[in-house]
Amino acid sequence: MRIKRSVHARKKRRERFLKAAKGYRGAISRRYKLAKQHYYRAKWYAYVGRKIKKRDYRSLWITRINIAARQSGLKYSQLIHGLKLANVAVNRKMLAELAVNDPSAFNEYVKVAKEQLEKRAAV
Repeated sequence: MRIKRSVHARKKRRERFLKAAKGYRGAISRRYKLAKQHYYRAKWYAYVGRKIKKRDYRSLWITRINIAARQSGLKYSQLIHGLKLANVAVNRKMLAELAVNDPSAFNEYVKVAKEQLEKRAAV
């Protein structure tokens, strides 16, 4: 006669959700149904949060680049356009890092962008 696993499997599943919900407030950490619901909700928010974090960092980098570019006499969009015309492949994260920590290197990128924009305007 074979042994069926349904009772043991159900117990293991419940334990897994309750272990994951440990530390949640109130009944959520003790009741299986609530623990399961909040576990899935927490997983969803964690997933969404990872996307929002990327969005927030990109926004921060753009703000930093814009501030540094305006101090050098260009707008952010003009700087990026000039760098694209010059075929300079540098991402926003690195540009922001240069703008904050190495302004002289950032100004070199600004010069390159300005030259390209002036060439474009002359044509």
